[in-house]
Amino acid sequence: MKIFGITVLILAPLVVISLGMDILMGFDLDNSIKHAFNPFLVKDPAEFILFLILLAFLLFSFFYRKKKKKNKVKGQQ
Repeated sequence: MKIFGITVLILAPLVVISLGMDILMGFDLDNSIKHAFNPFLVKDPAEFILFLILLAFLLFSFFYRKKKKKNKVKGQQ
């Protein structure tokens, strides 16, 4: 429960800062809320490609560790 509370206490000010910065840049409140809760709307193509590369690296690492762990268990039997 403490972790959830700390997460909310950190999330709330960050969302308020994000909304405030969007409003200061000239967006209305509706667009500011969309930008705060859907970051893919404001990504450049280069950022999106980098995100996909990092996601692929994360998935590869996850499956590699899972396969390595599976082989290690087979070797012990």
